[in-house]
Amino acid sequence: QVQLVESGGGLVEAGGSLQVSCVVSTEQPFYNLAMAWFRQAPGKDREFVASISGSGATKSYADSVKGRFIVSRHDAWNTASLEMNSLKPEDTAVYYCAARPNYYSASRRVVEYDYWGQGTQVTVSS
Repeated sequence: QVQLVESGGGLVEAGGSLQVSCVVSTEQPFYNLAMAWFRQAPGKDREFVASISGSGATKSYADSVKGRFIVSRHDAWNTASLEMNSLKPEDTAVYYCAARPNYYSASRRVVEYDYWGQGTQVTVSS
């Protein structure tokens, strides 16, 4: 059983920064799980934002956030984080963390993730 709990969302002005975190409860070693962040805006499909492999060696970003967002993991704390900088109004969405068993790689596809958090709202005002 794997449980994910996000925190850190909120309201920020355009150009500002925010960090969201995801604490994972699992009986398996946390490094066995690839982690990812997705987001979903009202009326839109859930979309990939960033991912990090279980090893931490492989990271991937959506083009829309590359250079502004940083994904990381802290295995000692079973935590994955997403640092969001230079935020834009179009970044407004519910942000979800997701996990899948994979040490070497991560995926951009929603369907490949087995475990999901409840989501945290991020709102960027213009």
